[in-house]
Amino acid sequence: MELDKEKDLIDTAKRVLQTEAEAVLALRDRLDESFLRAVQTIYESKGRVVVTGMGKSGLVAKKIAATLASTGTPAFFLHPAEASHGDLGMVTSKDIIIALSNSGETKEIIELIPFLKRFNLTLISLTGNPNSTLAKASDISLDVSVKEEACHINMIPTASTTATMAMGDALAVALLSKRGFQERDFAFLHPGGAIGKRLFIKVADLMHRGDAIPIVSPNSTITQAVVEISSKRLGIAVITDDSWKILGIITDGDVRRGIEKWGKDFFEMNVGEIMTRTPKTISEEELAVKALGLMEQNSITTLVVPDSNYCVKGIIHLHDILKQGIA
Repeated sequence: MELDKEKDLIDTAKRVLQTEAEAVLALRDRLDESFLRAVQTIYESKGRVVVTGMGKSGLVAKKIAATLASTGTPAFFLHPAEASHGDLGMVTSKDIIIALSNSGETKEIIELIPFLKRFNLTLISLTGNPNSTLAKASDISLDVSVKEEACHINMIPTASTTATMAMGDALAVALLSKRGFQERDFAFLHPGGAIGKRLFIKVADLMHRGDAIPIVSPNSTITQAVVEISSKRLGIAVITDDSWKILGIITDGDVRRGIEKWGKDFFEMNVGEIMTRTPKTISEEELAVKALGLMEQNSITTLVVPDSNYCVKGIIHLHDILKQGIA
């Protein structure tokens, strides 16, 4: 009996997803001249996009406003009930209004229409009723109607809110494309996020400098190199001449392999005999994400950062990159 109930729940969930998917797909055939006018109008606007909606539509309106703002279209949410109590002061004559109402008859939205018309504000509506008061009063109306809601009583906003949100995404992405908005632009608006870090943090921001760089001469003993590697905790020592010109590197892996190969005789050798003479390097001006790629490609954890004279300027370690959330 319990298994039958669980199957019923799975079947219900599948039906919900199917209904909502069909509601979104049905929007494709409605992308016509009205949609193009909406995109062009917003693109040419010198003001902001003010998105408004009541109840569940209000929640969708907040998401649409946030998506527009994060993709280069200045936008904010205006609560329709608060609008007539002073918040209309946030709206300027250059702004564009996007109003959401599935019925197209939401009282708080309809009450805003006289104000919008008085100040000649462009009104774009997303409504499930193309013959509604809101749709008829709009300069541009986009049909987001659905055949049915996903709930069994066909009343709870489910498929309708999903379709409206999808249309909002379609507007935002179309505007993004029209503006030539790129990954770097998105990162600029999200400097604290993972994408921002990938595109803005450079090797110079993370590399170890000065006394933090483990350095030994080519005549140093293996023991001296091990002490330097251990004390600086980067798993590497850079071999340089007196002017810090890079001659090679020795890593803790080199030390382990040397012990396996030569035993105790290994510690009688100097680093110049076993160093890697062509270490992997990277410019301090390169992005940290590129350094990460080089490390992954070569199965290493550190890169030497040289200056224009091939003198060591820094070292960047894998952990320094990962700590920043760059991956």
